[in-house]
Amino acid sequence: MSTDLWPQPDDEARPAESGPAPRAPLPVIPVDELGLHIGREIGLSAWVTIGQREIDEFARLTRDDQWIHVDEERARRERGGTVAHGFLTLSLLSWLGRSMVFQLQGVTHAVNYGFDRLRFTGFVPSGARVRLRQTLKGVEPRSGGIAFTRHCIVEIEGQEKPALVADWVTLVYTRPAPGGDAGADPR
Repeated sequence: MSTDLWPQPDDEARPAESGPAPRAPLPVIPVDELGLHIGREIGLSAWVTIGQREIDEFARLTRDDQWIHVDEERARRERGGTVAHGFLTLSLLSWLGRSMVFQLQGVTHAVNYGFDRLRFTGFVPSGARVRLRQTLKGVEPRSGGIAFTRHCIVEIEGQEKPALVADWVTLVYTRPAPGGDAGADPR
């Protein structure tokens, strides 16, 4: 079992627009030293294009077919073009979050805990490129491991206003979760 928090995706799993091939191995830091990095930028992803195909697929899966997302003709006429769903942009955090600049040592598994703050601050036009900038905001000990919070900003290429701003909390376990429930609140 790998002890990396998030191993880097392999070449075949990476979208063409995600940038160069995987970089050299990342530095490894022990989980108990993560707090030393609070306030530091811990990741900047490659740019990723959100095209109309992805928007249409997301609309189909979520049944959110509001015209601003899927009716290209009306959206072009009334607002200059379609835009990505805020939740589509949010859903990319799981993949873009792999851009951390280090690997955590001693992790058995990690799960999403939620968001302390989340705001959709700008529209992502179809065809736009986005990337994730992450700063470590906090680290708290929890039963079985730690909870760490990343301040996340999804930037839109060529725009001042980001697509979203969020404080994302992840539970990282260094031993099996209490009672075997990986999603339990281990306070």
